[in-house]
Amino acid sequence: MLYVLYYNLRDTLDSIGIGWAFMLLDQLTFRAMAAALIAFFIVVLNGRRAIAWLRRRKIGDTGLTDAEALRATANTKANVPTMGGALIAGAIAASVLLLGDIANFYLQVGLLVLVWLAALGSIDDWLKLTAARRPGKSRQGLYAWEKLVFQLGLGAMVGYFVYNHGDSEAPIDIAHALTLPFQATYAPGGAPAPGLIVLPRVAFIILTVLMLAGMSNAVNITDGMDGLASGITTAVALGLVAFTYIAGNQAAAQYLLVPYVAMSDELIVLAAAIAGACLGFLWWNCSPAQVFMGDTGSLCLGGLLAYIAVVIRQELLLLLMCGVFLVEIASVMLQVGYFKYTKRRTGTGRRIFRVAPIHHHFHVVGWTEQQVVVRFWIIATILVIVALALVKVR
Repeated sequence: MLYVLYYNLRDTLDSIGIGWAFMLLDQLTFRAMAAALIAFFIVVLNGRRAIAWLRRRKIGDTGLTDAEALRATANTKANVPTMGGALIAGAIAASVLLLGDIANFYLQVGLLVLVWLAALGSIDDWLKLTAARRPGKSRQGLYAWEKLVFQLGLGAMVGYFVYNHGDSEAPIDIAHALTLPFQATYAPGGAPAPGLIVLPRVAFIILTVLMLAGMSNAVNITDGMDGLASGITTAVALGLVAFTYIAGNQAAAQYLLVPYVAMSDELIVLAAAIAGACLGFLWWNCSPAQVFMGDTGSLCLGGLLAYIAVVIRQELLLLLMCGVFLVEIASVMLQVGYFKYTKRRTGTGRRIFRVAPIHHHFHVVGWTEQQVVVRFWIIATILVIVALALVKVR
């Protein structure tokens, strides 16, 4: 709102001689850094009151787990407030609305993804946390298929509208190009490189659906230790800040031979707000956590990371940066699949890991929770650095 207000009053401010005081709002990088700081301080300054309110409402984690080895740890976290993801989502929305160009199509869709998935996660959290108050303790959250329907529906809708917003008048629509490892998007002189794969509408929509649903669930699975998901998301979001800046700057994109997507540069404000909000949440979520983000935060964070990557055509580099998230969700899929397979073949289900997701496996085999979290942070940071380095390898 602040940026839009300045944009509409620019001539008036110049005419009365005070336009210079607001010129920084013309700088996208300044607005992105300011959005990160505002999101950070919104979460930090409102965290104590939000946690107190959640405690009064008794919106806390139950501390339940099916793994016997983890019950002692889980019991220490019983009744720690959850649904703290509402703080994250609110801070992102407020900072983007304040400093983003809300007339920008990509930013509007980003806000839709944020609100849609935060609302979906909130419903799921609320049903879980209020089950004990209802007769028969029914509805322990949304069913998996219910969440998946809304995730897939959002992905299909986003993919359709983002695809239609691409530069269809260009000889080769770079906004729909599939960016493969080491592949140059541009040939010398700035023309599209030969052999560039341009996705048709159906393929683009399917890819968007898979990215949004997959990443939102992957972050959700990872959110199982104090500071784990919020710390990794901060690192990945900072990587996306750099990639979004490149994708939205034609000179930088063509120099680095990666896709230039017109008008996508405004998403740098969204990516920076994600990083700032997650860093602020880490203030309250670090060990010992005073609040958990719950599905309210994890679903919208994963969906936003995927959405930004789809727009700037860097899905594969996002998957690299989110390697920890992917290993987490893969560990659950492998564990469940192998257990069902061995039970069907031998009558006794067997496990690959002591516990899944894999962060609990390492905890059970002897790592402290803090060691697991910090080491996963380190791995995520290294993956972000590798992804940034690969941009130059074309």
